[in-house]
Amino acid sequence: MPQTPDYIRIADEITDDVRSRKVQPGDKLPSIAEMSQRFEVSSSTIQMVYVRLEALRVIRRHQGKGIFITDPKTWLREP
Repeated sequence: MPQTPDYIRIADEITDDVRSRKVQPGDKLPSIAEMSQRFEVSSSTIQMVYVRLEALRVIRRHQGKGIFITDPKTWLREP
């Protein structure tokens, strides 16, 4: 059985944290270096996580300010 790639697993974990309200809209995410240490993966893996989350509209980047959680109402669809 194939293993889920780290970047998808981590992105899913962050998305689940938003759904469960462990993180709130407007919260700033840690830097790529900090996330790399936290999840014990390379910085390029975390970059892929952030690209995926941005494509899903879970986060937004502000040049020079950081990466922030968006309002789940803009991307979350309840079953």
